[in-house]
Amino acid sequence: MTERELGGYLLAKSYCVASYPFGPEAHVFKVLDKMFALIGYRNEKLAITLKAKPENVTFLSEEFQCIERGYHMNKKHWVTVTIDGEVPIGMVKEWIDHSYELVVSKLTKAERMKIKPY
Repeated sequence: MTERELGGYLLAKSYCVASYPFGPEAHVFKVLDKMFALIGYRNEKLAITLKAKPENVTFLSEEFQCIERGYHMNKKHWVTVTIDGEVPIGMVKEWIDHSYELVVSKLTKAERMKIKPY
C-alpha cells in the first residue's frame, strides 16, 4: 500500500481532516480535532502510527516485528506499524478503523452524534 492509498483510506472516514502540524514529514489525520493516525517514514519505510487500547499495544508490539510502541507518542496508547508486507493490508485497515472508533468513542455525545446521527 502506498502513502497515497493509505491517506485516501484515512480521509474516507467521516469528519477526517489531514494536516502537517509537526512539519512535512508527519501527515496527521484527525477526527474533530482529535488525532487518530499519523503517516510518516521510519527507517526509510512507510509507517503509520495509530491509537490502540493499552492491552493491544503490548500484544501487537510483542507479536509483530513491524510494530513498535508509538514512535514519538505515548507508548501506552499508540503503536507504529511499518508497512513492509509482514502484516496484510486488511489488518492494517482494521487497526485504522479501530483507532478511529477509539478516538470517536472519547468525543462528547454531541460530537459523536455529528459523526453518526442515529
